[in-house]
Amino acid sequence: MVVTAFLHGLVALLVAPALVGLIRWVKARLQSRRGAAPWQPYRELAKLLRKERVVSQHASWVFRVTPYILFGTTLVVSCLIPTVLAPTGVQVFGDLIAVVYLLILGTFWLALAGLDPGSAFGGMGSSREMTVAALTEPTMAIAIFALALPAGSTDLGQIVRRTLEMPTSALGPGHVLAFAALFIVTLAESGRLPVDNPSTHLELTMIHEAMVLEYSGPYLALVEWASALKLFVFCVLLANLFVPWGVALSANPTAIVVGIAAVLLKVAVIAVALAVFETRVAKLRLFRVPELLSASFVLSVVAVVSAFLGR
Repeated sequence: MVVTAFLHGLVALLVAPALVGLIRWVKARLQSRRGAAPWQPYRELAKLLRKERVVSQHASWVFRVTPYILFGTTLVVSCLIPTVLAPTGVQVFGDLIAVVYLLILGTFWLALAGLDPGSAFGGMGSSREMTVAALTEPTMAIAIFALALPAGSTDLGQIVRRTLEMPTSALGPGHVLAFAALFIVTLAESGRLPVDNPSTHLELTMIHEAMVLEYSGPYLALVEWASALKLFVFCVLLANLFVPWGVALSANPTAIVVGIAAVLLKVAVIAVALAVFETRVAKLRLFRVPELLSASFVLSVVAVVSAFLGR
C-alpha cells in the first residue's frame, strides 16, 4: 500500500508540470503561435527554486507556511487516487471523503495567504476563490458519489474495479452526467477558461493569480507545482474513474508499465481536449460563474438520482 502511494505520488510529481506545458503548447499551436516547449514548466520551476524569497513586511507565519501546506496536501491527494494501480482486495487508507477534504484544506490555506499580506488583489482573489470553492467542492463529492453508489463504497479503487467488472455502466446516464459535472469542476478548480484565465494578470478577471501575486522564489515554485498537481489529480479522476481501462489490478511489473502508459495517454487526451475547449470559449463574467457552477451541481445531483434509481 505504501509502495503504491509512493508510485502514484512520484508519477504525479514528474508528470504534472508536463501536463501544464502540453496544454500551453497545444493552445499556442491552435492559435497559430509557436509557443514554448511542453517541458518549459520544469525550467520555470527550477528557476524559481534558485531565486530569493521576497516577503511583505505585513505578512505573518500564515503566508510562509501556506506553500508547504498547499503542496503537501495536494501531493497526498495524488498519492491516494488510483493513478496506476487499484489492487484487488486492498483497502486504501484514503477515499473520496479524504480527497475532498484535503483539497478543501489546501484551498482554505491559500485563501488565508491571499488575505494575510493585506493587499487589495489578494483579498479580492481570496473572496472569489471561496465563492468558487463553495460550489465546486460539494459538486466534486456528489459527482463521485454517483459512482460510489453502484460500487457500494467511497473507496476510489473500489469504484475503478467495479467499473472494470461492469463496463456497460460507464455508458449509463449517471456516469455521463457525473463526468460532465466533474469536467466543469476541473475547469474551475484548476483556474481554466471560462471560469478563470491562467495566462492573464488583469485585476478585473484574476482569481487564482490574485492570491499568489505576493509570492516569489521557492514559495511561488511550490504554489505553481501544487497547482499543476491539482490539475493532474482532476485529470486522473476524469480518466480513471470514468474510463478505467488500463489501470493495473496487481503489482505485476507488466501491468504497472501498462498502467503508466495508459494514464499518460488518457491524461494527454484530456489535456488536448482542455486546450481545444479553451480556444473555443471566452471567459465568463464573474457574476455568471456561479450560474455555471450551479449547473454542474445540478448535474451531479441528477447523476446521484440516476445512479440510485438504476441500482
